[in-house]
Amino acid sequence: MKKREMTSAEPRRGARRQRKPAPKGEAEERESPDTEYLSTLDRGLSVLRAFGRESPQMTLSDVAAVTRLSPAAARRCLNTLVKLGYVAKHHRHFLLRPEVMSFASAYLDSMSLGELVRPHLQAVRDETGDSSSLAVLSGYDILYLVHVSTNRMVRLAAGIGTRYPAFAASMGRAILAFEAESVRAHYLNTGAFKAFTEHTVTSKTELKRILAEVRKNGYAAVQDELDYGLVSLSVPILDESGRSMAAINCSTSTARVRKEELIRTRLPVLRSAAQFIEAALRRQPYLLRSVHPD
Repeated sequence: MKKREMTSAEPRRGARRQRKPAPKGEAEERESPDTEYLSTLDRGLSVLRAFGRESPQMTLSDVAAVTRLSPAAARRCLNTLVKLGYVAKHHRHFLLRPEVMSFASAYLDSMSLGELVRPHLQAVRDETGDSSSLAVLSGYDILYLVHVSTNRMVRLAAGIGTRYPAFAASMGRAILAFEAESVRAHYLNTGAFKAFTEHTVTSKTELKRILAEVRKNGYAAVQDELDYGLVSLSVPILDESGRSMAAINCSTSTARVRKEELIRTRLPVLRSAAQFIEAALRRQPYLLRSVHPD
């Protein structure tokens, strides 16, 4: 019997078959030096973070540009999030769905931070008539975790989840001034400092000087920098080593009080509230680790 000739297209028996190139995301995960790091999860979360006050709905191209993902990767992330119910699609635009709030509510429920902090902020509000909040540093912003408002109208809205650039906010300055030197230097060296009013300090040299003064005085006060007519005073919430975990503030309109009077009349009230909050956080080590992981 004549042996069947093997064509060049047929693999030899026992020869290893060539594998098809893996999708880009999978290849990146295998090539990452950290085998415990999921780049696909990173990309999905970056897509969620791309939406905000200035961009409540975006096209695929918009999302790709903001996240610096390829259009193909951005499309896969968006379609997955649509199927999971976290993103909606309307014609060519994508937008967040209320389901994303489950992440925030899970944190607030599990940590009970509001129950611990809110009574002290309410005491500040009741004594001063100003709104009062607690915020932490989140990237280059401050992130509001607890807020107690007044009935007075203010130009800048604040609430749980609100973010403002740390360099222009009194709570941001109070936190940065008492952060580790490496954290403060990285912020000043890599941050983008945009002017919101003609009074906004954007000079890195001047910001460094202001933070040194805040560290010396133990408080930060800002007027007309985030918006005209807004004045705010903040003190840090410190851990046992003296490093800032968060900050609390009182904020009001310059029509009611100017910065100098705000400092004179509100600083003792804020410092008293900060001491109570610091003591409470130290009794709850899981909360302390949550607001300041390292």
